[in-house]
Amino acid sequence: MQERQKNHILSSYFAPRGHQRMYALGMQLAQLYLSPFDKLIGVIGDAGSGKSALLRGMFPGLELTNDDDGVYVRPLPLLEQNNGYFSPHTYHVDIRFENGFTQMSVLAEAIIEALHNGKRVIVEHFDLIYPLLGFNANLMIGVGEQVLIARPNLFGPEPQEIRDKVYESLSYRLMAHSAEDLCELCMPEHETARCGHDDVRHGFIITFPETKPDFDILEVEKKVNEVISKNLPITYVDNHHISVGGRHHFCTGPRIHVSHTGMIENFHLLNHFIYDRFNRRYMLVGCVGKNAESNLKKLDAHQKKQNDLIL
Repeated sequence: MQERQKNHILSSYFAPRGHQRMYALGMQLAQLYLSPFDKLIGVIGDAGSGKSALLRGMFPGLELTNDDDGVYVRPLPLLEQNNGYFSPHTYHVDIRFENGFTQMSVLAEAIIEALHNGKRVIVEHFDLIYPLLGFNANLMIGVGEQVLIARPNLFGPEPQEIRDKVYESLSYRLMAHSAEDLCELCMPEHETARCGHDDVRHGFIITFPETKPDFDILEVEKKVNEVISKNLPITYVDNHHISVGGRHHFCTGPRIHVSHTGMIENFHLLNHFIYDRFNRRYMLVGCVGKNAESNLKKLDAHQKKQNDLIL
């Protein structure tokens, strides 16, 4: 296992939308990449990217000091270290949040002290504290449209490289998730009730088991674009619901959205359903962003090649 980790530099996964899927991915990443010898874990990603959900999957039972529901642990355990028998094995710190209360140099010294005491430290917004530490993380995790897992060596990657990639791509994830929920709002209720979800770059997949949906794709696309043009607010309601212009909708990732529908750029749906023979389901594919139409054509062309495969 150590040899595999020693040769590992960078891996990439789709960042799913929804708490359960993020938890599951976190568990998978912990099994594949986390070592008992990893003492400094650097996490990089903007607010609303799903970092907390991923960490809960990777480290079940870890007390996050910046809870999504607005509960913050005080005093910060990392700054109140002791070497007693009941002292924590793992500390968590959100640098961006804590910097509003504590100087960066003090946070850096506390991280170094914990590492010297044999503790593990999980640092959110690691890119902000890295210049003061003088050394890189054992394992770096970046969360944007994709989840990047890096095991830096003397030649990188640097935290700024991970930051540039995940910050640039997050907007696509927020737009795609928002467009996905708008599609559900514009579909017949009986189809929304049975649909599932999958991921594709710069877009989304809504899945329907066994039977082909009975709605018109172009009509749904038209309705969604009408909602987008109205620039309605998308707001968090609770852990299972969002509000789109005052209309509540069930959502498994209520914090992963743009703030207004008008922020969704160049939304398009593939004009036909794709049948997934391997999983016996029909798929509705949508893309967002400047290359949405060309991306859909590429995806369509690629899946048609699969028809020649012998099961």
